[in-house]
Amino acid sequence: MFGFLARRIIWTVPVLLGICVVVFLVVALIPGDAVGAMMAQVKLPPEQMAVLRRQLGLDQSIPVRLWHYLTDLASLDLGRSFFGYHPVGKLIKDNFPATLQLTVAAMFVATLIGLPFGILAAVKHNTAYDLGGMTIALLGISVPGFWLGLMMIQLFSVQLGWLPITGRGGLVPLIMPAVALGVAESAVLARLTRASLLEVMREDYVRTARAKGLAPRKVIFRHALRGALIPVLTMFGMQFGTLIGGAVIIENVFARQGLGTLVTNAVINRDAPVVQGVVLVAATMYVLVNLIVDALYAFIDPRIRY
Repeated sequence: MFGFLARRIIWTVPVLLGICVVVFLVVALIPGDAVGAMMAQVKLPPEQMAVLRRQLGLDQSIPVRLWHYLTDLASLDLGRSFFGYHPVGKLIKDNFPATLQLTVAAMFVATLIGLPFGILAAVKHNTAYDLGGMTIALLGISVPGFWLGLMMIQLFSVQLGWLPITGRGGLVPLIMPAVALGVAESAVLARLTRASLLEVMREDYVRTARAKGLAPRKVIFRHALRGALIPVLTMFGMQFGTLIGGAVIIENVFARQGLGTLVTNAVINRDAPVVQGVVLVAATMYVLVNLIVDALYAFIDPRIRY
């Protein structure tokens, strides 16, 4: 198992390097640059614009800028923002905790809703519980997170006054953003849990456990569910990346300061170092979570250890 994890860790280096190159090229090929974005706020003569582009290194060719970016990255230097000249690493450090908090809370909401619904639908297969649960899951997948967030703001904040629209600190301001971000993922989790559990319940070892006279609850939770959690864990790793991406929209809907609002403003202002730094951090987190998921496989299913 340790050899497998070591190979996975080694493979993350070229994966992250490829992500850095692709993101750099995408940002570099977008029409316009940071100086052009500044012109929307302050008018400058062409001579000063040329000087500013030279100071920011935007007058160099794309291959030269890419080489400088990769060499700086090798020394763990993410560069400086074109606006304010703040270190990108510090900007990410200041905004990352809020996005991580929202992502973990949304994952908790998805698990709290999705797993019980999926297990109940599988145990009560072809009954009203199954049909109702999967209908709710279908609605959850179909509803966009930003629309759900706006509806919750209108109901719970504007009309009822129960929850604050925005704010940081504590659990109360986190409730609506976490629910808006986690509902769609809970629907996906419920459908996958149901399908996986139904498949495992047809296995011979589950039938043997039933034939031995074990209680139905023990058969489900001690035997069947452990085998059904393998694809569910895989979905957890994939959902983490989806939730980080979804946080970009939800943070803007609820005016939460985090990586989402940081990268949105950076894209609008063509602030390439900030965009590249945020995407690199998000990709690194995604890779690390999937690596942890791979390690958990062996603890859930003993067959994988062999």
